[in-house]
Amino acid sequence: MKLFVDVISDVICPWCYIGKRRLEKAIAALSTQHEVQVRWHPFQLNPTMPKEGISRKDYRTQKFGSWERSVKLDATVTSAGEAEGIRFDFDKIERTPNTVDAHRLIWLADQHGCQDAVVEALFRAYFSEGQDIGNRQTIINIVAAAGLEREAAETMLDREEGMEMIAQAAEMSQQYQVSSVPFFILNQKLGLSGAQHPEKFLNAFKQLTDRSTSG
Repeated sequence: MKLFVDVISDVICPWCYIGKRRLEKAIAALSTQHEVQVRWHPFQLNPTMPKEGISRKDYRTQKFGSWERSVKLDATVTSAGEAEGIRFDFDKIERTPNTVDAHRLIWLADQHGCQDAVVEALFRAYFSEGQDIGNRQTIINIVAAAGLEREAAETMLDREEGMEMIAQAAEMSQQYQVSSVPFFILNQKLGLSGAQHPEKFLNAFKQLTDRSTSG
C-alpha cells in the first residue's frame, strides 16, 4: 500500500526538524510492503517578517518576554535534538529570517525530485551552522549543494513563481485548522500535530493500512 504524508512546516521551526527525524524513523520501521511519499508544504511562523529578517535575540525576546526564557526553551530543544541525532547550535544564529524564498525553493525542489534533500539542507544550515537562510546567495548555495540546479533556483527567485503555492498552502492549513507546526496529514485522512514520536506515526500508518485491508 502506498502512503502519503503531507508535512506542513516552517524551516525555522526546530520542532519541525525534530519531527522530520522522527517521521523518518517511523518510515524506516515500516514493512517493505508499504511505500511512503512525503511532501513538504509551507507555513509562515512570521508572515510579517521583514524581507531582510531581524536580530534573533530581539525577535525571541519580544516573542517570549525575555532572552532568559528563550535560552531555556532553546536548551529543551537542544536536548530533544540530541536524542534524534540533531545538533542544534543556537549561539551561531544571529538573525531570524524571512522564509518565503526558502519555501519557494522547497516547492521548486519537489518538481526536481530533491525536496527532502533541500529541506534537510536548509534545516541543517540554519540550526547547526547558523547560516542566514534569508540571504539570497546563501540560500542558493545551500540548495545547489543539496542537488537543486543553481540556474533554476536563481531564475525562480528572480520571478514571482511559488507565491501562489504559498497562498494555497495557507488554505490547506485553514482547512485542517493548523495553528502550530509541524503538522502531518496522512493520506489526507489523519492529522497529527506536533513532533510526534515514531510510535505515534506507526500507529497512524497501521490505522490506514487496516482500513484499506478491511475495506
